[in-house]
Amino acid sequence: MTSPKSGVVLQGVDEPSAFCGMVEEIDSLGFDHLWLTDSSLHARNCYSYLTLAAGRTSRLLLGTAVTNPATRHPAITAAAAATVDEISGGRFALGIGTGDRPLLALGRKPSTLASLEAAVDGIRRLWRGEQVDLASGDFEMVGAHLRFPARADIPVFISASGPKTLELAGRIADGVILLVGLFPEALKWAISHVARGAEAVGRPRPHVAVFAYGAVDEDEDAALHTARSIAAWFPQTAPHICDLAGLPHDVADRVRAGYQGGEFQEAAAAAGELPDEYVRKVALAGSRERAAGQIRAALEAGADSVHVFPLGNRRMNTVRAFAEAWSATVGQPASRETASRGGISDIEQEIS
Repeated sequence: MTSPKSGVVLQGVDEPSAFCGMVEEIDSLGFDHLWLTDSSLHARNCYSYLTLAAGRTSRLLLGTAVTNPATRHPAITAAAAATVDEISGGRFALGIGTGDRPLLALGRKPSTLASLEAAVDGIRRLWRGEQVDLASGDFEMVGAHLRFPARADIPVFISASGPKTLELAGRIADGVILLVGLFPEALKWAISHVARGAEAVGRPRPHVAVFAYGAVDEDEDAALHTARSIAAWFPQTAPHICDLAGLPHDVADRVRAGYQGGEFQEAAAAAGELPDEYVRKVALAGSRERAAGQIRAALEAGADSVHVFPLGNRRMNTVRAFAEAWSATVGQPASRETASRGGISDIEQEIS
């Protein structure tokens, strides 16, 4: 059995030199993965920042969390991913999904599952050096092919919170990014759907990566306040998770009515409607001890890795506190001084 992995998810909201300093510290704390969001106008270009990260680290697995077929043509994504993979020495993983509320600012809607599946197929075929003819509702490829060599087996992670997307990830992905909160009922429900998809095509269940949004702070009121914004995302985008968490329907309805922002950070007013206990179920919203319990719950539910997505204006404090909670739960992570290129090979083998 392979040991569980940890990671950090960042948005490109910091200027380049500050971002590079954060990356170096994340590396030194022993995390295994670093993901960058691809949120159209809300942050800096993820591939540019991943290139910066590749030059500041030698062992972190780097990835998008996540891109989509609506704002980037899959052939352009294939080329960008292969480029960062080459620059980083084979340390790239492509995170992709159907898209979310930031698409609204571009006059687009999330892609269908059929388009997402076609995008993954087309991207992989391009990496294999094939000439691709492919049509989908969101894009088309006509005799498309990469004119430079790419690694054919770059891992593809699909982000998912609904049952059909979870099962699609189980059928075709190297990994699945779970956006379902941090409480056992939702985690077990989601992982069961991933397993169902894998079983339907007779393949092993892919790597399960749980994303843990929020704040880790010994001042639990401050952490709870910071975590409320992501908690408001679920009534809008994944209402079935709210049902599993026991959120009253009238509260969920009020949150949906008040959530006018494109990104979850813009949902502060609506988030005020949410009960504290619900926020604690779906997000990191408390002390190191509480975070350690949530890490343990995710791993016991069947997750292969847990990744902190720090929110608020003390994000690196949350990253450091999460690293301490991880160490207390799983064991001391590898330091930068003891990590080697072989460690990355182990990670890639695990998710490929």
